[in-house]
Amino acid sequence: MVRPDGAGSGSGGRASRPRRWGRALWWGFAVLALAAPAAAERIRDLARFQGVRGNPLVGYGLVVGLPGTGDDNLPYTLQSMRSAANALGVSIPPGAAQLKNSAAVMITAELPPFAKPGQRIDVTVSALGRAKSLRGGTLLMAELKGPDGETYALAQGSLAVGGFGAEGADGSRIVVDTPTSGRIPGGAVVERAVPMPFHESGPDGRPAPLLLDLIVPGFSLAADVAAAIEAQLGPGSARALDATTIAIAAPADPAERVRLAARIEGLDVRVSPPPARVVVNARTGTVVIGGEVRLLPAAVAHGNLTVRVTETLQVSQPAPFAPRTARTEVVPQSDVEAREETARVSLLAPGPRLQDLVDALNRLGAAPGDLVAILEALREAGSLRAELVVL
Repeated sequence: MVRPDGAGSGSGGRASRPRRWGRALWWGFAVLALAAPAAAERIRDLARFQGVRGNPLVGYGLVVGLPGTGDDNLPYTLQSMRSAANALGVSIPPGAAQLKNSAAVMITAELPPFAKPGQRIDVTVSALGRAKSLRGGTLLMAELKGPDGETYALAQGSLAVGGFGAEGADGSRIVVDTPTSGRIPGGAVVERAVPMPFHESGPDGRPAPLLLDLIVPGFSLAADVAAAIEAQLGPGSARALDATTIAIAAPADPAERVRLAARIEGLDVRVSPPPARVVVNARTGTVVIGGEVRLLPAAVAHGNLTVRVTETLQVSQPAPFAPRTARTEVVPQSDVEAREETARVSLLAPGPRLQDLVDALNRLGAAPGDLVAILEALREAGSLRAELVVL
């Protein structure tokens, strides 16, 4: 691969390794856990009750009071300003508004489950137009709507902006973080509650069971969770419907259903080890290897290819008695050099433990980019007993 700055490297050129990946842990192994027996985890960390979730809200609004960092007379910002003023009985003549102190913004928030009218939620405000900063601004009252188009909250308040920017007279500018986005803690008041199916009855009028959805689906995990609930509540109290959902028999009384849900969330489950999986982020070179990964015997040949491009600029002068149209030209001279190191053949012995696999790959001395190729080749050869996920 040829780099545009004149020096190129193939998959793991030595000249680029220290700069890109560091020295001690230069290929970024993030080893999460060694192979271990099943551990106990709480159900609240593994699953969520069906229907008990937040709901996204979005709205459009106007921020005023900016110190000259607003939208600079954008048409839709001017329209918003006139609409807000007309609602208060004030008519703004054409061309009278100076919108450097105002900015059109989009407002986002999440309506928590079981939120009731009168409760407050946090909102995030982001500039929509050419505003340079929202620092010091105040959001005028704006409606926050759900996917159904109904208004569920009203937002208003002063923004808390973490970033800032500065600009010089010569056009130079520096920006720290994101000054065009801010938050208003408790800046919206809930006006409408979202119905939750937590207390609904079944189609036959009987109490509907509580449905528990696993965050990470899995048949073994669903069976383990159902067995743990049955051990506490009695046989037949829970059954796994599929790899995600567990149905739990529940009483009709709302207070009893809440107590039952709280009891279930606190139960411990002996979770089986997760599937063998290797996750590779090809952009950052990060490799995460699960504790259940196994390696069968394999021989790996690994070499490096380095391509170096050197450009020299030379000046070509017109010859004596040349026509007047002849000019001095800059002529680039390119020199391309390719060098391939001798490949090394390494034997990867079978590893029953994660540490054995890590040690075997460390002995290869491969950069993260090369490591991705080695893992993919091992997987295709059948020596890597794991699912390979490339992000």
